[in-house]
Amino acid sequence: MDFQWSEKEEAFREEIRDFLRAELPEDWSQGAGEDEEGGRQEFEREFAQKLGKKGWLACGWPEEYGGRGWGVFQQMLFSEEMWLAKAPRKYMGAGISQVGPPLILFGTEEQKKQHLGPIARGEVRWCQLFSEPDAGSDLFALKTTAEDRGDYFLVNGQKIWTSGGHEAQWGILLARTDPDLPRHKGISYFLLDLSLPGISFSPIINMVGVHSFNSFFFDNVQVPRSALVGGLNEGAKVTTATLNSERSGIGATIPALQLFTELVDFCKSEGTNGYNPLKANPAIRHRIAELAIRLQVARDLSYRVGWMQSTGHNPSAEASIVRVFATELTQKVTELGMEILGLWGQLMKDSEINVMRGKVSRLYLGQRAITIGAGTSEIQRTGIAIRGLGLPRS
Repeated sequence: MDFQWSEKEEAFREEIRDFLRAELPEDWSQGAGEDEEGGRQEFEREFAQKLGKKGWLACGWPEEYGGRGWGVFQQMLFSEEMWLAKAPRKYMGAGISQVGPPLILFGTEEQKKQHLGPIARGEVRWCQLFSEPDAGSDLFALKTTAEDRGDYFLVNGQKIWTSGGHEAQWGILLARTDPDLPRHKGISYFLLDLSLPGISFSPIINMVGVHSFNSFFFDNVQVPRSALVGGLNEGAKVTTATLNSERSGIGATIPALQLFTELVDFCKSEGTNGYNPLKANPAIRHRIAELAIRLQVARDLSYRVGWMQSTGHNPSAEASIVRVFATELTQKVTELGMEILGLWGQLMKDSEINVMRGKVSRLYLGQRAITIGAGTSEIQRTGIAIRGLGLPRS
């Protein structure tokens, strides 16, 4: 792998930075608009559509589908700069990272024309409807059914842990279409219009007090046959492509890098009320240095996956390696943040004397789930052992 970015890639990175400096409020990185729910949502929608007009949201996609045909690395560079600037990313979520790539591979031309353009223009938001109360890491144990009725499928069941589903208009749905086939061969993959009759949801509030997850319920939902992707009972292959896309990229690494940068800046400052963590505990320097090494490794692992994708390889085990290393590293960074801030680390952003806008406490709680979503670390390690090392299944 060549670790030197090309002149074109460096120019693109600088172009993104110039755009973000011009379009984001000066105090955006300090939490501007966090408590203005309606105004922030409108700003994020308009911001995403500006990116869409430039062809940046899906810059790695072919031009005929709303991208710029630049490839995987440019998409990673764009995502990295967006993350580092803390720019709004809701319209970059499931649509860009999970829906588009498998749809380009397995979708019909009609499906591509209908869905890829609106995603690339920042006009629609998607969610993932995979996990169920009894089928998370063991995804192919799902029980939601889609009964073939000819022109449509009749869907009944429940999904859970659906991130952002309450703000989405469409979802990617896995459902069992043949109960007599082996588990992984009897499921199908659908593009689901969430406005269809019979769909409802209830919120799940996380430990930070945020409504980010949902339970979805399907009661005799008639899903048109045109929503089927990849063929009847062929959902496993489309799902694998979706999960590999979700687990790869730079996104899993950046949350750790963001917080780490702020913690380093805090340690360089005078601290809070005269308390300087470095003066209080010089050993923290070694902890910071160790995490800096690991962050560089995580970044390089992410770039390697991007390079593999750009050369036509399927980074299945490699994507899992990135996921395990980066998510567990994020938890280590949040733990260090709590140690550095001491008792101040327990204060949330609504406290008048909070430190770093209460970010450390929010992330410490919020990132407990990061090693569970998209497949637990245990499942990822099993995949690395089997697919990456050729070890036998137990």
